[in-house]
Amino acid sequence: MTGTRGNLRILVAEFAAMFVLAAAILFVAAGTIAWPVGWAFLVLSFGLSAAMYRWLVRHDPGLVAERMTGLGRLEQSAWENAFIALTCVFFLAWLVLMPLDAVRFQWSHVPAVVQALGAVLLVGAFWLHFLTFRENSYLSPAIRIQSERGQKVIDTGPYRYVRHPMYTSLLGLTAGAALLLGSWLGLVAVPVLAIGLAARAMLEESMLARELPGYDEYMVRVRYRFVPYVW
Repeated sequence: MTGTRGNLRILVAEFAAMFVLAAAILFVAAGTIAWPVGWAFLVLSFGLSAAMYRWLVRHDPGLVAERMTGLGRLEQSAWENAFIALTCVFFLAWLVLMPLDAVRFQWSHVPAVVQALGAVLLVGAFWLHFLTFRENSYLSPAIRIQSERGQKVIDTGPYRYVRHPMYTSLLGLTAGAALLLGSWLGLVAVPVLAIGLAARAMLEESMLARELPGYDEYMVRVRYRFVPYVW
């Protein structure tokens, strides 16, 4: 219980710092704090994430610990470290681009109804995100086999339909955020992110097929990686 409370305190501090950083990036780039959809995006994304991690702290503290410590291990490859670093830079650049596009320079003109649909997509993608975390207790941020936790193949919940539902949810979250914030340019991030996640997914599958018993059979049963009947 002490470790769980400690993780919760660390998570609260990390969430607060990330909220302040994201708000600073968005509103400095926008040139104003009078941007209602910017605040809506922050409240939705951080509120839903905080609720999910609060649930995980109570019901799956082992997964929370893995998410907090999985990166930076000695077994990580140079490719994986580079991918993570590039993803962080890409995400920050994306956060800067959207308020520049939608507010400061007003290059994009997204109808309000489309922005509302973006909010719906954001919430729906987050629900898939939560279902993935709820189903898979081994969802590490690093590509590794968690033998110390008895990792096994997960083929229930959203994993019955696609092999990487978390990546699917990330693409939905990216598209939903861009539409909600009113940035057509922000949608460019979706295909770029899809290419990067596809490369990572194939690398991950290669390792799992070699080292995790039963994963090769799972790949035969579930043919699609991100979207059923597409890929």
